[in-house]
Amino acid sequence: MTVALVVVGCGGHGREVATIARAVDEASGGSLWRLLGVVDDQPAEDNLKRLQRLDVPYLGGVDWLRDAPPDVHHVIGIGDPRIRRAVARRVDGYGTPAASLVHPDATIGPDTCHGPGFVAFPGARVTTNVTIGRHVHLNQNTTVGHDSVLADYVSVNPLAAVSGDCHLAEGVLVGTTAAVLQGLRVGRDSIVGAGACVVRDVPDEVVVKGVPAR
Repeated sequence: MTVALVVVGCGGHGREVATIARAVDEASGGSLWRLLGVVDDQPAEDNLKRLQRLDVPYLGGVDWLRDAPPDVHHVIGIGDPRIRRAVARRVDGYGTPAASLVHPDATIGPDTCHGPGFVAFPGARVTTNVTIGRHVHLNQNTTVGHDSVLADYVSVNPLAAVSGDCHLAEGVLVGTTAAVLQGLRVGRDSIVGAGACVVRDVPDEVVVKGVPAR
């Protein structure tokens, strides 16, 4: 029996998440997720047209979930960790469960656990003994090494690498093609800029850029 699913956010990230939901369902033989559509409070007209081309219905604002049937699940398709956290807290109050999506072309290794709302994009690679929190997004062709911990709402952007035994605190964003070296910690709500290489611990609420990242 399929489970009804709604994506929150109709921007580019949300539409990518919608296509992941369809890919997961196709890989299951059509027995897992039934994509109802997308909700968004302020959808851009261009994004609504793009949704239409994907044949994904726009259902209305996020409050649509407040009165959704009890079998409906949601997944948040918003790339910015801080916005995703705020939306998650809002939607949690509606009582709809959060779904996790792992694309068929992603790899999740043994003794790895993740919280609800986790999304692994195509090409994401998680090795072993990794702990992943709620609403974490691993974008296309990312890698996460052994024994790492990714707290709630972390985003790892395309082609970024998180080495083994790293700790990314809540709300961290690791930019495209960035690297976090072995055994390091990145503090809460910090941003590792695109292409940066983190060679020492990063404190909370800062932006680091460059090689080495400063």
